[in-house]
Amino acid sequence: MDSYAVRFLFSFFMEGTTISDLMINEQIRDKEVRLIGEGGEQLGIMSARDALKMAEDAGLDLVKIAPTAKPPVCKIVDYGKYKYEQVRKEKEAKKKQRVIEIKEIRLSPNIDTNDLNTKINAARKFLTKGDRVKVTLRFRGREMAHMNNSKHILDDFAESLSDISVVEKAPKVEGRSMTMFLTEKR
Repeated sequence: MDSYAVRFLFSFFMEGTTISDLMINEQIRDKEVRLIGEGGEQLGIMSARDALKMAEDAGLDLVKIAPTAKPPVCKIVDYGKYKYEQVRKEKEAKKKQRVIEIKEIRLSPNIDTNDLNTKINAARKFLTKGDRVKVTLRFRGREMAHMNNSKHILDDFAESLSDISVVEKAPKVEGRSMTMFLTEKR
């Protein structure tokens, strides 16, 4: 056998031959297992062989659902139906989760009031969608000498959105910019 075939076989057996991460029926090699019946009732601790026999008598599968427990927990279920339910629960959980994005709004120290109002409206739209807003006040050239005088722009920005938002992180100078984070009020 060449080295490629040896590596393939080694990786095949090391990764496992089961399609699923759950062990079923004869794959369960533990001496003792804690058994749960098909109705969810506790049947106690017994040998894996007896548990498998009970599952076969019921016409169902023995599935190891908690392999790290002492002793491992097995349940008598229809494996296909159980797997289907697990996939459906995962899909349902994915639907409900929402990724919170950070939207950035950039301002300059000599911004006009109408431009500021436009940026405030954009931030309001982001906040109502549930996103976080990073407000950045960028300084260029000689504007760097008057950073402290420009902090009021971020304060006014936060004040005008105070009805729907909360300042998560107060204005902070980082290099050539001053940043502040806003989140939606809960």
